Amino acid sequence: MDLQLQHTNLIKQKAIELGFDEVGIAKAEFLNDEAKKLELWLNQGKHGEMSYMANHFDLRTDPRKLVPGAKSVISLSYNYFTEAHQEDPAAPKISKYAYGRDYHNVVRKKLKLLLQFIQEEIGEVAGRAFVDSAPIMERAWAQKSGLGWIGKNSLLLTKGKGSYFFLAELILDLDLMYDGPVKDYCGSCTKCIDACPTDAIYAPYQVDGSKCISYLTIELKDKIPAEFQGKMENWIYGCDICQEVCPINARAKQHQEIQFNPKAALLEKDRAAWEEITEEVFEKLFEGSPVKRTKFSGLKRNINFLKPKA
Repeated sequence: MDLQLQHTNLIKQKAIELGFDEVGIAKAEFLNDEAKKLELWLNQGKHGEMSYMANHFDLRTDPRKLVPGAKSVISLSYNYFTEAHQEDPAAPKISKYAYGRDYHNVVRKKLKLLLQFIQEEIGEVAGRAFVDSAPIMERAWAQKSGLGWIGKNSLLLTKGKGSYFFLAELILDLDLMYDGPVKDYCGSCTKCIDACPTDAIYAPYQVDGSKCISYLTIELKDKIPAEFQGKMENWIYGCDICQEVCPINARAKQHQEIQFNPKAALLEKDRAAWEEITEEVFEKLFEGSPVKRTKFSGLKRNINFLKPKA
């Protein structure tokens, strides 16, 4: 068997054993088309206060600058979908991805085990592991490697599985067999565009990050602009609306990662309990959770913003 094919099969098999759902590989090269789109998006100010999006443009568009001599970008997906939901329909809402332990830590450990396996089984391979942790265009690489296509809501969609996945990458100086992109199955559907309450998805495949509820509740550090009053649809950390309405997600399957399971206290909390949450309760409820990123003050700001103005 060809050595490249042998190495490729070995890596993909181990990744699945570690719990990853999909694995695809693309050639490490400059992202020419994506660089042009990113530059335009930044120049239009669609990134809001996410200044880090404009930093390290050269690293973001060329993986060979992140790993000298890089030959391959391995993209992997890790399912976080759950049927679990908050019991009070009137309660302020948390995005499903933040129900359990911080995915950065959970997925990074798996990814490092995969890199260690590669170095032990194949030999001297230089590489770096990334879980939303460096200037890398993860959705672009996932699309190039055939994990799915980028949908009209700008998320990666996988046929038969949906979009409730975390993405991770390994950049290696190792030649492997490359996968190709897959077909876009969005068709004429515009459900995500129609459902977005803040008009963040202002055209197919075009998202104004500064209007996205996830940005407003997590990334934005200042006051939430008054123009979004009454449009937050009860979200206080992230937003799942464009995923909930997407027909591709009708086949999403329950994840198998015990660390992503939500605490009962999170699901049971009613509207009044959220409005009265104390810093002590916040610290206990969200220990090890990505929600800690917004801090208690940020979550309180988001909860208070939902209250009707007198």
